[in-house]
Amino acid sequence: MKLNIALLAGDGIGPEVIAQAVKVSDAIANKYGHEITWKPALTGAAAIDAVGEPYPDDTHETCVQADAVLFGAIGHPRFDNDPSAKVRPEQGLLKMRQKLGLFANVRPTFTFPSLIDKSPLKRERIEGTDLVFLRELTGGIYFGERGRLNNGNTAYDTCTYHRNEVQRIAKKGFELAMKRSKKLCCVDKANVLESSRLWRETVQAMEKDYPEVEVAYEFVDAVAMRLVQWPNDYDVLITENLFGDILTDEASVISGSMGLMPSASVGEKAKLYEPIHGSYPQAAGKDIANPLATVLSAAMMFEDFDLAEEAKAIRDAVNKSLAEGVVTEDLAEGEKSYKTSEVGDWLASNI
Repeated sequence: MKLNIALLAGDGIGPEVIAQAVKVSDAIANKYGHEITWKPALTGAAAIDAVGEPYPDDTHETCVQADAVLFGAIGHPRFDNDPSAKVRPEQGLLKMRQKLGLFANVRPTFTFPSLIDKSPLKRERIEGTDLVFLRELTGGIYFGERGRLNNGNTAYDTCTYHRNEVQRIAKKGFELAMKRSKKLCCVDKANVLESSRLWRETVQAMEKDYPEVEVAYEFVDAVAMRLVQWPNDYDVLITENLFGDILTDEASVISGSMGLMPSASVGEKAKLYEPIHGSYPQAAGKDIANPLATVLSAAMMFEDFDLAEEAKAIRDAVNKSLAEGVVTEDLAEGEKSYKTSEVGDWLASNI
């Protein structure tokens, strides 16, 4: 298979972890007879520095022409510490999601047998956890009307959803549930928010089209509590943008490290794959960042190309590296640790 992949390394540790995913993907291509063409493009603070725009038109065109996008991270401290900055790296991420129509963020959460005791949660609570969040990405409070009143002393952000936005993310949730254990949980705050009431009534109306799926409706605050108490109660969860942003980061600690969890952002056509962690600027350039989330994001990419054997080969190599202690310092806990690049080399060699 010939694959044309847009490569958006971004900021901070993005270039370092992306480089390892490329090594691993190229090893897969060599082993299984595929041909990957990588098309690098600028985004985030790196793009602001180069052209003054966090998601340039050239980058968008590269993404549109690609079969998929492999993305690193966005963000830089000099923007985080400057509330008055007019152009910010994160604006590029929102613009990219909107222009590419990436309305569904797919975030799996699972445990690794060799790391089960590294989780801050008890083994008996998390063993066997295997759940997936579908977070709506292009609506809600992040894209609603916002502003300041009363000489800047009052601020507002508006959460707006349209029924069709809820329907398309719910459809993906139902379809994914049908492929898994036929359990779906809609996470909302329908006892308070009108937008959540729209979510709930829309999903309820769709239940008849998927009679085999058992649907539950839970308030976001209850899910936030139960996610760390009984994560095995969940399988597929759908929720709006802000709730999903918070809950998926909470869920990431179940595995023991944010540096382990992959994700995908998909639309009707475009598909983007990225680790769930941020740009971690404190580690940038030190060759110490954990690349496994990015490598596993590449595995998700191969799986979506119906290359299941290739995806499994990546996951098997990752599990082997964890079991044999070929890990970066965040997982080593006083034992020998490996550099980011060394982990990438080991994985590619193993494949």
